[in-house]
Amino acid sequence: MLKAMLRTSQDRLTTRHHAFDGWLLLATLSLMLIGWVMVTSASTEIAANLTGNPYYFSIRHGIFVLAAIGGGLVAVCLPLDWWRRKGPLMLIGALLLLFLVLLVGREINGSRRWIPLGLINIQASEVAKLCLIVYVAGYLERYLPEVRRSWGAFMRPLAVMALIGFLLILEPDYGAVVVLTGCVMGMLLLSGAPLWRFLLILAVVGSGAVMLAVAEPYRLQRITSFANPWADQYNTGYQLTQALIAFGRGHWFGLGLGNSVQKLFYLPEAHTDFVFAVLAEELGLFGAIAVILLFALLVFRAFRIGRKAELAGNPFAAYLCYGIALVIGAQAFINIAVSSGMLPTKGLTLPLLSYGGSSLIISGIMMAILFRVDAEVRRLGRRPTPEDDSRPDLNSRPETDIGPGVRPARGTMEPDHE
Repeated sequence: MLKAMLRTSQDRLTTRHHAFDGWLLLATLSLMLIGWVMVTSASTEIAANLTGNPYYFSIRHGIFVLAAIGGGLVAVCLPLDWWRRKGPLMLIGALLLLFLVLLVGREINGSRRWIPLGLINIQASEVAKLCLIVYVAGYLERYLPEVRRSWGAFMRPLAVMALIGFLLILEPDYGAVVVLTGCVMGMLLLSGAPLWRFLLILAVVGSGAVMLAVAEPYRLQRITSFANPWADQYNTGYQLTQALIAFGRGHWFGLGLGNSVQKLFYLPEAHTDFVFAVLAEELGLFGAIAVILLFALLVFRAFRIGRKAELAGNPFAAYLCYGIALVIGAQAFINIAVSSGMLPTKGLTLPLLSYGGSSLIISGIMMAILFRVDAEVRRLGRRPTPEDDSRPDLNSRPETDIGPGVRPARGTMEPDHE
């Protein structure tokens, strides 16, 4: 009895000393801080012109950062079972928001994506990202064998995604459609579904994307301007050419913080969709690479936490982490690729960095979920003791190297009381 009490006390101390992933925390806070600095730098001129206060957007972004941290602190206190139970309700809520935004949404630049709520606007597509990830993670946990074997179980999440995608196209928000479709497909692929199914679906989706691109003249113009933006640099290629000029001005070490020229009404959406171009101009190639490495670190740690959860026997937590990693990684890649001219222009924010309350708060909640998964996996996967090595365990599984201090979950593990 005394040995068991001492072992329990030692486990609690170990959990306290290793309660979170330090690298993930470093990447998250660094991106938030860099984002606040860059939004302040990129928005002073336009804020002074619109409101008379050069720090208007900076103050609002600071409030959004605090709200994201506050939302994250609330989310990290919620057990994973809560998210598992609320998955279907969250999906219904996301569908209602996407339908509501078409009726009462605020139209900006030809898109109806925001629901006005007084001082703030809710971007329905950002909320839908989190809700869809939670739902698909719970679905894969319940029907994993069927997803791998049958077409019916495999197609149901894609059918849900098709409905969400249809509502997003009506806004329109094609960038969110691409990100969410890639996320769901990635989660299904990581669940062990056959690869040939994805190749078949990609062929069908690719054909549909080509048809959508040529159906409307403005979409075709975006593609052609992306291929050669300098051919019409004052019309369809204006945003991209100005972004490329910002990259060219930055050189190796940049012009210095606050010294961007392109933010002076040359580059549209300098503090939102194209904040990375201003960052490259002011901080140079090394600053841009540093931000890319921070995103790579964040995505890598999210996948690592998900893999630990999968080896510990918690598929819901694993697919939740995989979905978050895919959304953050895909959105960051698309935003940076658009700014640097590798992809056609899309209205996507840079997670944790661009100006925007909905994106920042949802991203903060996603990071909090990763910390919660990591904490629960660490709590269940305690370090082995000499007593464990000398005592046979008929329910134990073969040892797997999943990182220091972490072992797969045991069949006789006591339930986690929240």
